[in-house]
Amino acid sequence: MATTVKAVKPQVLLSKKLTGSMDQVTKLIEDNAKLMDLVQEVALELTHSIGTMHALTVKYAGVADRIVGVLSPILGSLPIFPKKAKTMLSSLEEITGRISETQASTKKTIADVKRGLSTANVSKLQNHADDLRTLTRGLLSAMPR
Repeated sequence: MATTVKAVKPQVLLSKKLTGSMDQVTKLIEDNAKLMDLVQEVALELTHSIGTMHALTVKYAGVADRIVGVLSPILGSLPIFPKKAKTMLSSLEEITGRISETQASTKKTIADVKRGLSTANVSKLQNHADDLRTLTRGLLSAMPR
């Protein structure tokens, strides 16, 4: 009885396939490196701008809070002081209070995001995505309606 030997088909080598895929990934990164670097640079500048605006906001919220703290009791006791003006003072006091309450966590988040961007630390950036959403919601809630 004669044994038949089947012809072995040429195999697709996994290492060749992976090497090809890695070459494609490398080419994709090289082709988009300038864009990725520019996005990182813009994100850093935006973070710096937000940090500067935050510092300015905190500074003037403190000034406004001290002014309201002095004027509110005096003006509130005047019978001719309009109710609408009292409401405005109360709203200003509430807004400055919110800014003061969130000041420390906002400052930390901005610093951490800036550090994550400047070191390209993806996990640090992922950790702060929710913090940034919370910061945005807080800012929106402090805005007068």
